[in-house]
Amino acid sequence: MTAAFFIAGTDTEIGKTTIAAGLLHAARSRGLSTAAAKPVASGCERTAAGLRNGDALALLGECSLALDYAEVNPFAFEPAIAPHLAAREVGVELTVAALLPPVRRVLARGADFSLVEGAGGWRVPLAGGESLSDLAVALQLPVILVVGVRLGCINHAVLSAEAIARDGLPLAGWVANVVDPATARLDDNLATLTERLGAPCLGRVPRLTQASPAAVAAHLDLTALRR
Repeated sequence: MTAAFFIAGTDTEIGKTTIAAGLLHAARSRGLSTAAAKPVASGCERTAAGLRNGDALALLGECSLALDYAEVNPFAFEPAIAPHLAAREVGVELTVAALLPPVRRVLARGADFSLVEGAGGWRVPLAGGESLSDLAVALQLPVILVVGVRLGCINHAVLSAEAIARDGLPLAGWVANVVDPATARLDDNLATLTERLGAPCLGRVPRLTQASPAAVAAHLDLTALRR
């Protein structure tokens, strides 16, 4: 396998990075080289080395290629708010044109398995009326959709899949991340998602006490991916 994918979520706080890190770990376990980018992240912490985002660091930790933090996360903002608002507060115009070069440099490293992780859901705003989904379109990457399984997830997942299709990108697969293990009729909900999304399910990840990349990877199957 030599491929790159865009990781999107049905919402914010549904474990998108947890699943992305698990996918990277699964690829490494198969002997594949890995690289990742999270081009924009808000909610960063100030450190001696500069602003750092926990999600970006998690992805960096699963990259087998020697990447530095700025390559993985070129746009980092401190407030835990929508990225376009965080960027505006510090005078940065967050556009697809600005995000494309650093992401393309990561992809050009030629890893066997590369991921580009978005922020929040599919239509997260950027400057000038653009959305983060426009970055995925510009890169022409197939999409892996992380579905946060809880009440209402079917609507969020189907709407996201429809938007991805309208943007002309293939849905390479989806992952059921069970964020609410008390979800009523869980199996029936997952069956409906499988029917309605029309793409392979790469795994059903239960609520884990320690959601390490290795623990998540144990519930994932990369062989089902559509390239």
